[in-house]
Amino acid sequence: MLSTLSRRQKRYFFLAFDSLLVPVAFYLAYVLRFSLFFPSHFLREGLPLLVVLTVLGPMIMLAMRLPWIKLASLDMSALSRIAGATAILILCAMACSYALAVNAPRSIPILFGVVFFVLSVLGRNVGFLIVSRSQVGGAGVPVAIYGAGAAGIQLAAALRASSEVEPVVFIDDNPNLRGLIISGLVVATPARLRKMVATGQVQRVLLAMPSLSQAKTDAILAELHALGCEVQVLPSYVDLISGQATTLQTVAPDALLGRDKVDLDVPDIAKAYAGRVVMVTGAGGSIGSELCRQLMECNPARIVLFEQSEIALYQIDRELKARSEVAQIAITARLGSVTDPTRVANVMREDGVETVIHAAAYKHVPLVEDNVLEGARNNLIGTQTVATAAEAAGVERFILVSTDKAVRPTNIMGATKRMAEMVVQDLATRSSGTRFSMVRFGNVLGSSGSVLPLFQEQIRTGGPVTVTHPEVTRFFMTIPEAARLVLLAGAYSEGGDVFVLDMGKPMKIIDIARRMIELSGARVQGPDGGEGIEIKITGLRPGEKLYEELLIDDASLVATPHSKILRAEETRLSQIEVAGMLRETRSAVEEGEAERFRAAVEGFVKGYQRPLVTAENA
Repeated sequence: MLSTLSRRQKRYFFLAFDSLLVPVAFYLAYVLRFSLFFPSHFLREGLPLLVVLTVLGPMIMLAMRLPWIKLASLDMSALSRIAGATAILILCAMACSYALAVNAPRSIPILFGVVFFVLSVLGRNVGFLIVSRSQVGGAGVPVAIYGAGAAGIQLAAALRASSEVEPVVFIDDNPNLRGLIISGLVVATPARLRKMVATGQVQRVLLAMPSLSQAKTDAILAELHALGCEVQVLPSYVDLISGQATTLQTVAPDALLGRDKVDLDVPDIAKAYAGRVVMVTGAGGSIGSELCRQLMECNPARIVLFEQSEIALYQIDRELKARSEVAQIAITARLGSVTDPTRVANVMREDGVETVIHAAAYKHVPLVEDNVLEGARNNLIGTQTVATAAEAAGVERFILVSTDKAVRPTNIMGATKRMAEMVVQDLATRSSGTRFSMVRFGNVLGSSGSVLPLFQEQIRTGGPVTVTHPEVTRFFMTIPEAARLVLLAGAYSEGGDVFVLDMGKPMKIIDIARRMIELSGARVQGPDGGEGIEIKITGLRPGEKLYEELLIDDASLVATPHSKILRAEETRLSQIEVAGMLRETRSAVEEGEAERFRAAVEGFVKGYQRPLVTAENA
């Protein structure tokens, strides 16, 4: 049985097969030429030619490496090798016919070559069918490939070599492809797919359309998930080549956005930072490190990495210095805390900082809720320290990285970020040399503490995937979008601005969980149990809101040069009020009085409400 042979034995088999085809093709050439089933008289005249071709045949096969052609890879490259061997055989037949003075029609070498080529290709196709049927034996999972383009065709060819899955049909909504047979598979409509899933003819769907927009991909995925079968997505070629995706079940952050990524690649960014010394606080964090990477594309004179965590600073410093030599951009790593006025001021003075991007902050809601005073010290006092030092050093631009949780906050983390915004807004009203601005955005997919890494780990371990409330919604953006928005804020800043990104509609966290489970190739467990990964509702955490907002006043929006970026003009505290807020905060922090700080938050932050349950360890 062909399927039981080793690879070496198969090579010997096909060498013998092709060698045997030489006399067979020679005989059939005479049959076709003279229309006789036994043209023995004519064959006797061509016997010398037959002997020479039979001897030369195996050597030509080996030279063209025909025995090394894999049955599952009978593509254009393989056909070209067979055609090349055929052409050599034809030339040899012609040359020997003249050299040996064989009395044979001139058409015989051509007919011989055509027959040899057809039989060689046909024999390999038959061999592939024998091997594939004996290996799969009907046990492979029947899959439909959604997309009959180049990606789908290549995926079908790859899957045929697997015994685990069996491609049975192409699905494509292009009416011009309907009913065609591509790579041996019929192209059917999405309506036909629904019937095939219902009857068990298809158990898994592989979406092989990596060039589609995210909105179109999301629409197709929504339809496929409704069928009740497994759905997997083929990564884009860019992700495969870069090593960011190696399997079908990889879930990219932007696949969960529910919208197209916002194009923020505009010339204004490079102009704002080119040739300048830019300091990034919190440079080792999720947002800070991405800011540094994107700054490398803006050709600054120097990037000053300011970070409290030694290991985080080491990692981003090592990463950037590998690129800095080629880009000829100086990288300076500075350890220090944003709450240390002397250290911050010295770094700005010694390195000649011209732009400050303040990304350092404690951002995990439950942790800050349990460590109130440290949240106040780092997020509020730290911002005031860095912003004041920036103004004193004559920095051109100061950009504060803020959050949607600062809008009518119900937790200390959001409240401290709102108070930090008010400090920056106050400085902006009195500063003549430094442009102060803030950037407010929603949840960043893929950042530390976001739902993406948490859900991925829970899915990897078999669940359950935990969601605090079935109605919780959030705005989402990717890390590159967030970093780009911060850089654009610096370019568009006029002083005291609050920039927000138009992120479309908020998404339910439970929908994110479902989509991640399904895109990973698993099923969501039903309400009555059974197979699949469970989604478990755990209840709202202290200070957690059902939904977040980006604006305190929706009527405050003003357009910017970018259609997806908006500027908000919001009410501010007076200088006296801000001074009182800072004085009360510092006193509460220094004396270790968490309740006193909470009272200050209630007095100064509009919309703040204490959570019903609090846990403090300040």
